[in-house]
Amino acid sequence: MIRRRTLLAATGGALVGGALATGTAHADATIAVNPGTSYGTWEGWGTSLAWWANVFGNRNDFADLFFTTNSVTYNGTSLPGLGLNIARYNLGASSWNTVNGESMVASPNIPGFKQIEGFWQDWNNEDPTSSAWDWTADANQRAMLQKATARGATTELFANSPMWWMCSNHNPSGAAGGGNNLQTWNYRQHASHLAATALYAKSNWGVNFATVDPFNEPASTWWTATGTQEGCHMDPAVQAAVLPYMRSELDKRGLTGVRIAASDETNIDTARSTWSSFNSATKALVSQVNVHGYQGSGGRRDLLYTDVVTTSGKKLWNSETGDSDGTGLTLASNLCYDFRWLHPTAWCYWQVMDPSTGWAMIAYDANTLQPTTIQTKYYVMAQFSRHIRPGMRILDTGVSYAAAAYDAAARRLVIVAVNTSTSAQTLTFDLSRFTTVSGGSGGLVPRWNTVTTGGDQYRSYSNTFLSGKSVAVPFAAKAVQTLQIDGVVI
Repeated sequence: MIRRRTLLAATGGALVGGALATGTAHADATIAVNPGTSYGTWEGWGTSLAWWANVFGNRNDFADLFFTTNSVTYNGTSLPGLGLNIARYNLGASSWNTVNGESMVASPNIPGFKQIEGFWQDWNNEDPTSSAWDWTADANQRAMLQKATARGATTELFANSPMWWMCSNHNPSGAAGGGNNLQTWNYRQHASHLAATALYAKSNWGVNFATVDPFNEPASTWWTATGTQEGCHMDPAVQAAVLPYMRSELDKRGLTGVRIAASDETNIDTARSTWSSFNSATKALVSQVNVHGYQGSGGRRDLLYTDVVTTSGKKLWNSETGDSDGTGLTLASNLCYDFRWLHPTAWCYWQVMDPSTGWAMIAYDANTLQPTTIQTKYYVMAQFSRHIRPGMRILDTGVSYAAAAYDAAARRLVIVAVNTSTSAQTLTFDLSRFTTVSGGSGGLVPRWNTVTTGGDQYRSYSNTFLSGKSVAVPFAAKAVQTLQIDGVVI
């Protein structure tokens, strides 16, 4: 989530299975949804809380906008709640105290709202009930964490960097040359800080972290002493040394049910490299592989799925992604790539609020820290997150520009598709492989539409109907649409 490397291959196709898959439907096309191929049960949608929650953590309207599906009024506009159900809490690495005459070294380029205060502030005492720990720190992000939890969100604990005093140069933005910056004698202490926070959250905040990830893009070398955020390079060997401590520190606090996620590498190919470097004992410690989506449409998503899910039997999440395209078209395109090839069971956007209008769903001013404009990307996210809901089965569509999910209890099929071309087209969805397809009254198929170049913003329509076991839908150029087909039986 560094601001950000240019997305690799962001405008090209992905080499998948030896063929170029552009993910673009250039003309009218038919998409056959296959109920016989399922890629797991959907766990949900999420966002990381730092840094936006460090600014807006006390805002109930934002908590409702992001973590419910209610209609919420923001600046006089009624917005559809995104229904996110995963909140990723960033354990901070900063504090401004002095210990034995030593203090944090801050990058000259890090803004204050990206400095997240950690809890273990004095290395002389590991007892979390002692004055070496400050549990009043990071009040705003903690507030949003609790608001998200109260609205039903699952939570994950992660660290962008170990506490400053655990770092070789006392700089939580990274080493001067971007190399390993966690002191060898603090491997266990880093894990201890995370585990103690998980226990304190359970006992005092009403937050039960489902997973803990001690790393964030650790193999990347752009975490430097002059960086713009907290970060720490830890090569795969260091990661493998930290992970056993992470497990033992959780277990000795009675948190045996808290699972370890790793390694939150920046892109698909780096995740594959790190995972392949781990031996079987290290892999056994990891229950869930987190990967970031900053390779854009590039990277062998299919091979990471094979390595992690098929071969190793682990969960796979896209735990962080983002892009500078405020229209949401890039988000929709790459998300469909993920559904087609990566098959994660959860998907998290990095910052739902950001000073950059391109990166943001709702922007804010970096100087005044006041919220500003709603981006089209917000409505594109709603097309997915409000309709593909936890508990649904993800089905195969056979294409890289459409995703499908099935709710057996409700007998409901949801399809989200994107027209990435510059021309209007009609997409026909072939549902002939399902046993029963009846739709709503008169075969009605409710749909929602967002045109990323301007126009409809999550506008609902009730003018589309089944024709037997198929439905044809006109798409404007660069539009994203969601279809809800009821009365569907596999």
